[in-house]
Amino acid sequence: MIVIQAKLIFLNQEDKQIVLDLMRRWSSCMRFAYKRFLEGYDRNTLKRNLQGMFDLNSRYVDDAIMKAKSTLESARELGKNPKKVIFGGRDLFGKLQKRHINGKEYQKLKTKWQERRKGNLYSRGDKSKKGNLNTRIEIKENGTFLRINVGERKYLYARIEAGYKKNKSRGELLQEIAQSNIPYSVELKLKNGSIYAYFAIEEEYPEIKITKGKGVIGIDLNAYPDISWAETDEKGNLISYGSIPMPELASGSKDKKEYFRWQYAHEIVNIAKEKGKAIVIEGLDIKNKGKKGDFSGRKSRRIRHSFSYKSLLSKIKALAKREGIEVIEVNPSYTSIIGMLKYAPQYMITKDIAAAYVIARRGLGLQEKIPDNYIKFLNALTV
Repeated sequence: MIVIQAKLIFLNQEDKQIVLDLMRRWSSCMRFAYKRFLEGYDRNTLKRNLQGMFDLNSRYVDDAIMKAKSTLESARELGKNPKKVIFGGRDLFGKLQKRHINGKEYQKLKTKWQERRKGNLYSRGDKSKKGNLNTRIEIKENGTFLRINVGERKYLYARIEAGYKKNKSRGELLQEIAQSNIPYSVELKLKNGSIYAYFAIEEEYPEIKITKGKGVIGIDLNAYPDISWAETDEKGNLISYGSIPMPELASGSKDKKEYFRWQYAHEIVNIAKEKGKAIVIEGLDIKNKGKKGDFSGRKSRRIRHSFSYKSLLSKIKALAKREGIEVIEVNPSYTSIIGMLKYAPQYMITKDIAAAYVIARRGLGLQEKIPDNYIKFLNALTV
């Protein structure tokens, strides 16, 4: 299971208060359901009564009942008395009972206990509801947002402010989740006056069915400001080719560029899916390729920084994996030189498409031979 923590930033204080009220009602609903379970009530009876009592939709009530049930079962499994469970934390509650604590310290403990007790909301994932119905991740040009159902067919949006997890941007992970439509649960918690979201996902990938058995699609991302691609059959013969312009990556905010990287990744994966071919890309561990024929020094670094091809490569891999498409990584060394000298004149194609063709052939395990005329030319130079 992957769990990603992020802070929610609301557009205004009024929206935040509405969500806090929703969290308070949901927390009360969950505690009420827990008490009724102790009294022997069943789930169906509780569900009929709780919706109107706490002004929550059916799905929120279901999730509150489920959480109450799991808390009860957990207490029993640990050998604890379920009747002595204290929501908000037993340790904090115990400290609040001590008379020697007062003033600011007491108020701080009380606020912390109340936040734990009243500042909760849980929404389970559902594959048939685009991942999550009540709390859904949505990607916009100006960032990644959490759409929260606050009742009466009304939705509020909070910007997801994510940090980093295991050397990978949490924001990118959340966008991958949103793009895939796989189910993810969302749990909101109030801490020190701020609302945090915890996204949990258990992803199941389909079996790889589209392989290099019928050929591949080679991708050259160093054809900036375009993406060049070349299709081959299983023997490495060129079948078709093309390019995808990327004008949106030339300028704009970081969020806008990230949004369009996902769109371009989708285009590439869709081409492979329609043609039934595996995808061949450059290996992710790519160093400066300037002296290997693609770009030179400073220009190479500038283009790679603005374009962020590593980010695009990772998106292609993630989307292809979810579509059951094989992705093959190859060494990109000298692909542009080989393509420019050997295949560009042979097929009357650009050097970038020729480089994509070389990448495709490498994915099939084919090695390039120096054309006879170049061998003769080189031999003449050494005489």
